[in-house]
This record gives sequence, structure tokens and C-alpha cells, in this order.
Amino acid sequence: MRLRFIGIDPDTGKNGSPTAWVDLETADILIQSYTADEETRAQCVENPAPGHDAKGIPDHETVVRIPARLVPVLREACDAAERAQL
Repeated sequence: MRLRFIGIDPDTGKNGSPTAWVDLETADILIQSYTADEETRAQCVENPAPGHDAKGIPDHETVVRIPARLVPVLREACDAAERAQL
């Protein structure tokens, strides 16, 4: 796996550092961000996406909260993934 660092939350301080990378071999976008709290997770379970199991979030998945200020970084990550043209 070859990762390309894309960017980090511009307001990063000592409480975390939401970050984005692109896997140059698969064009997947990798995100490091805040783990959603239990109230947010519960709301996601109460409003499942079509086709999702109503039992909840699978053990191998999680809900990640991405701060709005990271949107420009995610746009850049999406552009980099598209340019990978895999």
C-alpha cells in the first residue's frame, strides 16, 4: 500500500488531527477523524440507509465524524483518487 498524504484539519490542536490520505494503489480515501459519540451512533442506527441491517453498525465498521472544515481536504482527496484512474 502506498499512501499519499493529502491534508490535515487546519484547526488541528492538541485534541486530535483529522487527516486524509489516498491509497495510490486502490484510490481508496483513508480518513483519521473523531469517533462519533453514542448519541450520534444511535441516530445512525435509528435512520439506517436502505439495505442496511436495522440491528446496528457492524463490528467491522464505525461512524466517523468529519469536521466541516476538513471538506476542502476531502475534495482534494477525491480529486487525487479520481486522478489515480484505477
